[in-house]
Amino acid sequence: MAYRILIVDDEKALQDMVTEILTHGGYETDSALSCAQAIKQFHTGNPHAVLLDVNLPDGDGFSLFGQFREIRDVPVLFLSARDGDADRLQGLGLGADDYITKPFLPQELLLRLRSVLRRVYREEPDTSRLGDVEIDWGKSTVRRNGEETALTAKEFTLLKKLWEARGNIATIDALCAALWDGPLVGYENTLMVHIRRLREKIEADPSRPKHLLTVRGLGYRLRREGAK
Repeated sequence: MAYRILIVDDEKALQDMVTEILTHGGYETDSALSCAQAIKQFHTGNPHAVLLDVNLPDGDGFSLFGQFREIRDVPVLFLSARDGDADRLQGLGLGADDYITKPFLPQELLLRLRSVLRRVYREEPDTSRLGDVEIDWGKSTVRRNGEETALTAKEFTLLKKLWEARGNIATIDALCAALWDGPLVGYENTLMVHIRRLREKIEADPSRPKHLLTVRGLGYRLRREGAK
């Protein structure tokens, strides 16, 4: 199921950036630049969650939050440049599900949104198995031999791309494109560094990998269970 997220922010550039992040994350989006637009979109779009700025041209996000809750109870995450404790406590005290301050990392936004949606809509844990390794996509962690290790944003993106192609080759160009924007010249050595660090977290012996294999001259392949 693709969740629909309503983005309420009066900064068009930031709104476009968040829309792109969510779209790449598999979400559907609606957007609004003001309280009036937001209420209209909330009625017509029936979002599963709302990302809500505090400062809006015709009101404030705290008041708008109350209007949303009078209509329908959906998860709301404040997304604001106002990072003071008083603002954070006010937002959470009203019953918001999270309060994220700008600027933020794209992966942080996706992880925190995913965590809220999974909790509210009671999804099953978003985990996968890779041999003796358990990958928790929602928490961005891997667990091996009972030890849980956090993935960096780049490692998470890299592992996700490899997992989507598991059993097949993920080319160097495709992996670099997933990790970086713009021209990809010169990123191959940096990719190798991220591959090595990822292997240290998912392989019993990173120098002799069994899961994440190198396909010389082409790219990398994540072994599918039962395949050689």
